[in-house]
Formats: sequence, structure tokens, C-alpha cells
Amino acid sequence: MVVRSMALYGAPIWAEALDAPNRALLRRPQRIVAVRACMAYRTVGHAAACALAGTPPWEIEAGVLAEAYRERAEQRARGEAPAPGEVARSRARRKRTTMELWAAGLADAKYGARTIEAIRPRLSDWCGRRHGAITYRISQILTGHGCFARYLHRIRREETTSCHECGADEDTAQHTLQVCTAWSEERRTLVAAIGDDLSLPGVIRAMLGSEGSWEAVSSFCEITISQKEETEREREREDNPLAPPLRRRRVGRRRRDFAAVLLPTKPCVRRRPLQGDNAGGATEES
Repeated sequence: MVVRSMALYGAPIWAEALDAPNRALLRRPQRIVAVRACMAYRTVGHAAACALAGTPPWEIEAGVLAEAYRERAEQRARGEAPAPGEVARSRARRKRTTMELWAAGLADAKYGARTIEAIRPRLSDWCGRRHGAITYRISQILTGHGCFARYLHRIRREETTSCHECGADEDTAQHTLQVCTAWSEERRTLVAAIGDDLSLPGVIRAMLGSEGSWEAVSSFCEITISQKEETEREREREDNPLAPPLRRRRVGRRRRDFAAVLLPTKPCVRRRPLQGDNAGGATEES
């Protein structure tokens, strides 16, 4: 909220100047904040990250704030003061307008279609829910960006898209959620809690329905994704003879850059007292 306030400072002045390059500049920091808020992979797009985090795009909020400012300025010019309940009604009207514009904009999103199509019909309920928090592993199932062979193949971390657990041709988030035979027992527990509809819109609907359903989905995600992560780490081990070079753990750029600027280590200097009658407390280095 602090970053949002800083970004929208003076919005009534510059909202009308939001062309495509300026909107891109505004979306860049918001995507970073939204990705961290919903604990998603940094490859998740702006629209999907904002939908998961429940934060409307700042360019939409800027336009709504500018319109509200113009209305209030016209009232002041006429010497009118808002009625006691008018301020609350105006705030609720602005919120509805923001949600409507946001939902309309999500229909044209280029990336994260699976996530957006599941959340968009229940966008108001998703943003106004009173229970449930997004975790790192829930976000992987909801976005498809995680330890799934199809995603890892796309970012050149897997040689194929096949599932390591059941051998299917393609390992995706929906495959893990609905099909993969390795998680049949966990899936039965999930179905008992939320019903048979394991499509992503059905899962979102169940999560919003009750706190118990949200916890059931969270438990399924934690169990399955944590085990997939463990097998992924096993394939990355340097002493694993079956690990292809593509899967070897690589030293990150930040670590290499940090090691490059480290100062050379100075030799340890140890001082010891001189031996003899005339030492007089003097020391020597060794």
C-alpha cells in the first residue's frame, strides 16, 4: 500500500498522459510488488500477478482517482458540500467502477490466460474474501509456473515435457491437479473436501466457498509440490550420475558477481611475547 500511494501520487494531474510507454513504466514496479505479494515465480505476467494478489492495475486506479477529483472540484466550484452519506456512496461507486474496468481489461490479457480465466468471473469475491492466503505452492498450481516439466522445458531447465512421476507426455499444473496417478491418494482427499470439479475455475470457486475448502486445496498443493521439488533437487545434485548437464545446479549470477568483488584474504598475523630476560613485554609477529 505504501508503494501504491507513492505511485499514484498526483494521479489527477498525469492520468490523462498515460500512453503505452508510460503504462509500461507504471506496470513494471507493480508487477514486482504483486509477484512478491502472491509468492509467485518472477516469470508470472503483470495481469495474472495482479489478479492473484487482488490489486487492480495502477493505471486504472489513476483514471478513477482523476475522475473523482474532477467531480469534487466541480462541487467546490459551485460551493456545494457532499452530504454525510455521499462520501461513502462515492467511494463504493469508484470501487465498482475500478472492478468493472479491471475485469474488462483482463479479457484482453495476453499472458496468464489460464489463471485469469479462472479468477475473472469471481474477481470481486476473490479480492474481497475474508479467508485464505496465497502460498508459494498454491501460486504454482494456479499459475502453472513452477516445478512442472512443461514450464521447466520452456525455460530450458528440462530436456522434455514428460512427467517424471507418472510418465505422461506433458507435465503441467493441471496435470498434477487433475490427472497424474502419482497423487491419486491426495486427490481423493481433495475431492472429498471440494467436490469432483477439479478444473481451475471449479477449484477457485471451491476455495472461495469456505475456509475448509481453501485449506484442503492448500494441503494438496503443499504435499504434491513439495515432493516434486524434492525430486527436482535430487536431479540437480552434482553427484547424481544420471543427471544430464542441463539439470546441474548452476551458480547464480549474483553469487558470481559477489565473489568477483571480494577483497583478497589477508594472512593471519599472530603476536606472541618475546622470550628472554630483556623482552620487557615486547612481541614478535609470526
